[in-house]
Amino acid sequence: MTQILGQLMLRRQLLRAGALAFAVPAVPSLSFSAQASAPSEEADPWLGLKVGVATYTLREFPIEETIKAVQRVGLKYVSIKNVKNHIDLSHSSEERKRRAQMFRDAGITPLSVGNIPMKKGEEEIRAAFEFARDVGVSTIVCAPSQDAIPILDKMVKEFDIKVAIHNHGPEDKAGFPSPFDAMRAIEGADKRVGLCIDVGHTARAGVDPADSIIKCQDRLYDVHVKDISALGDKNTPIEAGRGILDSKSILAALLKIKYQGLVGFEYEKDGKDPVPGLAESVGYNKGLLVGLK
Repeated sequence: MTQILGQLMLRRQLLRAGALAFAVPAVPSLSFSAQASAPSEEADPWLGLKVGVATYTLREFPIEETIKAVQRVGLKYVSIKNVKNHIDLSHSSEERKRRAQMFRDAGITPLSVGNIPMKKGEEEIRAAFEFARDVGVSTIVCAPSQDAIPILDKMVKEFDIKVAIHNHGPEDKAGFPSPFDAMRAIEGADKRVGLCIDVGHTARAGVDPADSIIKCQDRLYDVHVKDISALGDKNTPIEAGRGILDSKSILAALLKIKYQGLVGFEYEKDGKDPVPGLAESVGYNKGLLVGLK
């Protein structure tokens, strides 16, 4: 019982730290000299990490509400899921560009797109690269078949856009349960063929997410952060800090390698009302980083 109470107290402390990091202090008035001597920028609570949202989290929302939700949780980067209410492959090139600009006009930078299936051959893969080019991102998060890798190798050279193979845990039929499976498959490919490490699926595949981040750093181009309530073949998403993942070690690994790709919150639970759980997950991880400064 003492251990459980201790864990609850730690969680409350971390959530409080995250909440305080969100808060903007009210200052009634400042003299000109005080304003001039104030720091030009707020301290970065993410310690240099490009933390944002994988918009699959907000897949049920129209693009306008998606943008508001990302702003509400205080993040400035996204990986755009290819769904019609966000930006889709079915949209015209002009529509893709217009919708991507909506994010940028709101102060949110798209860093990647996906997860996009790549299992039907070169025509499908080329369409995905054209989509990424129109959105204006440097990385495609993808779920290819094993035999698509030579085509990916060709396309990254033609478009100069990276691909990040997303591992999907023990039920991954394409053969990429863990990041290490993907690394073996792309060993001879152009270095722009790399990985998106999903920390939840990685743990369910029996691999330590933090260890995989360190060992796969040379080809790590996108990361999906989350928490899960159990290991095994079934995905069990839950608010960060309520589950079993060691989020602190994951963040520490990203800081250790000076990772500069997207760290995207992918909160898969509560598709119709994800913002409270997303905000809780953001606050919890922000609190963890206070202890890593």
